[in-house]
Amino acid sequence: MSYSSDDDKPLIFRRNARPDTVKSSSQPSKPSPKPSNDEVDSEDDKPLSFRISTVSKGDTNHAKKGPGTSVSPLPKPSVKDEDSDDEKPLSSKYNSKSKVGSSNNHKPVVPKVHQNGSASKDNTQLKNIGLNKRPPDEERSASVKKPKLSDSVTPVNHKPVALKAEIKSDDDDDDDDVPISQRIKKQAPSSSNKSSSVKQKVMKKSSSSLNQTNKKSKKMMKQKQSKYSKPSKIPPGSGEGQKWTSLVHSGVIFPPEYKPHGVKMLYKGKPVDLTPEQEEVATMFSVMLDTDYMAKPQFKENFWGDWRKILGKNHTIQNLENCDFKPIYEWHQAEKEKKKLMTTEEKKAIKEEKMKIEEKYMWAIVDGVKEKVGNFRVEPPGLFRGRGEHPKMGKLKKRIRPSDITINIGKDAPIPECPIPGERWKEIRHDNTVTWLAYWNDPINSKEFKYVFLAASSSLKGQSDKEKYEKARKLKGYIEGIRKAYTKDFGNSDVTKRQVAVATYLIDKLALRAGNEKDDDEADTVGCCTLKVENVEPEPPNILKFDFLGKDSIRYQNEVEVELPVFKAIQQFRTGKAGNDDLFDKLDTSKLNAHLKELMPGLTAKVFRTYNASITLDDMLTRETKGGDVAQNLVVYQHANKEVAIICNHQRTVSKSHSAQMTRLNEKIDELKGVIKELESDLARAKKGKPPSNKNGPDGKPKRNLNPEALEKKIAQTNAKIEKMERDKETKEDLKTVALGTSKINYLDPRITVAWCKRHEVPIEKLFNKSLLAKFAWSMDVDPSFRF
Repeated sequence: MSYSSDDDKPLIFRRNARPDTVKSSSQPSKPSPKPSNDEVDSEDDKPLSFRISTVSKGDTNHAKKGPGTSVSPLPKPSVKDEDSDDEKPLSSKYNSKSKVGSSNNHKPVVPKVHQNGSASKDNTQLKNIGLNKRPPDEERSASVKKPKLSDSVTPVNHKPVALKAEIKSDDDDDDDDVPISQRIKKQAPSSSNKSSSVKQKVMKKSSSSLNQTNKKSKKMMKQKQSKYSKPSKIPPGSGEGQKWTSLVHSGVIFPPEYKPHGVKMLYKGKPVDLTPEQEEVATMFSVMLDTDYMAKPQFKENFWGDWRKILGKNHTIQNLENCDFKPIYEWHQAEKEKKKLMTTEEKKAIKEEKMKIEEKYMWAIVDGVKEKVGNFRVEPPGLFRGRGEHPKMGKLKKRIRPSDITINIGKDAPIPECPIPGERWKEIRHDNTVTWLAYWNDPINSKEFKYVFLAASSSLKGQSDKEKYEKARKLKGYIEGIRKAYTKDFGNSDVTKRQVAVATYLIDKLALRAGNEKDDDEADTVGCCTLKVENVEPEPPNILKFDFLGKDSIRYQNEVEVELPVFKAIQQFRTGKAGNDDLFDKLDTSKLNAHLKELMPGLTAKVFRTYNASITLDDMLTRETKGGDVAQNLVVYQHANKEVAIICNHQRTVSKSHSAQMTRLNEKIDELKGVIKELESDLARAKKGKPPSNKNGPDGKPKRNLNPEALEKKIAQTNAKIEKMERDKETKEDLKTVALGTSKINYLDPRITVAWCKRHEVPIEKLFNKSLLAKFAWSMDVDPSFRF
């Protein structure tokens, strides 16, 4: 596909720059339950005590009743630039895969509970539960109150107005770590809607596909996936259209209660007695003594503010400066060492016990089909870390109780038993227009919510993903008209319309997010609509220099060449304003979202990002794949994936082990080059009929007398190894600050990758790990001729 002008290109050409001159602020890695070499080792998501082996059950664990337990009015939702994929209506309904009673695999694993949520006496598990019925032998408890049910459940045939909001989730861009100022020039992508009706077989998995590329992909998924819920700003209101008919699940699992260790910290050199609650928070701080957060005044200030409230005004400890947490830190290190010294059998027994406890929470029954639950664990209390220089870093994340959690479940399904004796759920809802199973308020930001959803591999999520990419493909039919419209408005006399046009241009060409208004206690991050005058510096004749903190406090630095009317408009918007004034003072996110939806139904800034990312990958793979072998084609794919990551500003810090890895590769290459020299010497002697000069090889074993043909074959094989290592070294160096995983998970239509793999006989497992294969199972039967 060719383009007549730059307006038709999805991405503007970038001006050449010097990456080594760009300075970036240090960005702390996001804590994860599964640390990797690319992240700071984090204890943030781990409970401070060992997990208890069993979960107690009680008889009064039902939802609260009465005005005191009703949900308080939810805060007015902040208008966001991206809508929740999970709350969108499914364009089509699909039949259940099977009935519950037809297979043992479809039996729900839920505790036998009464309809009010309390456990039955024997606590046995339900057998062959029906879709909408309780077991016939179940009796209601006369001594326990009924739970309060939501009165605001939307009827199935009612379609309320969708909330214009953006989910702030880890499915977006959690791997944006370090900016790259230089973006290389983009060539115009081509698009095609050609698709054959003949389906090709999905290529066979190859054991050789489990190489370093796959390991990298697994590592990225580990960084992306969290076993805990991620915060979202979209309130738990009703969605549009019915999502399910029956829903059965077991609720959520809580971290174990804190177990005091009794190790005393020091204050002014003397041991101090602490209550279990005070000790727990002190331990949270102690385990972080060897992290970079100890050098951040904001972190310490916030911690002291929250801990002092727990200590009380009259406590011996009156300031943080005189506190010595080393005794607790040393105890913690000793406990870690004990765990490392455990035998394989001991570790296996603990793992099996944990799996036994968590098994029932892992699954939900949706319309008779057993589906995996994505994040059923409630995060343990800890100290908030945040990304970048977050103003709330160091604040205490309080323990979430059952009374904080709202459960969503089918009307005729048994209410999940509350696993903590004597406590009850906050509320029970039966809203089949949404797909969340439970939610609670974020302990750090009460305006945000944490949800429990089905896993990415579930049929509901798969359908939602497919609709997301189809919407981005739909934009192809509108993009030319949209670009003509905003180009025309660059010179509009109405300032608001002119600002809308320029903002839409930046979102389209630079894949910027729309941006949202921030409260004083939130991280000072910006998007397109909330850019400040100081964030954009014009440089004649038509260069714009961007420098701001984007999502998750990730610094965005970029120098781009823009159309002259856009350059002049930015200059006009800056006139007479201070550095911290809004660049687009006549525009906000709600106005921009309304405008985008007028251009195309359901259009958001995220649709632009998905469109530009996917069409760039599709075009680069088509242009640059020259029919090489698997290794060469993988390099082409990695290069295309890198371009998409740069477009979306998906960056990461350089791994601490990067230098060591490069050193090892160089050593191996030098070693193989030495082998080549020796083989060549042996070859020259063999051609003369002489034995090898050295009787023993590099491994110390006696050399065999090989004929010239065999030696030439070994030389060729060794040279191939060197070439592969050189490619690996180049790729590793090229991608050291680029995060490929985020775009692959959230912005690249998987059908592009699957179809390309089929066309060029590349095993899909080389590019998609086990998690991605499950998440994108719906795309595996795509025709090889598919083009985005």
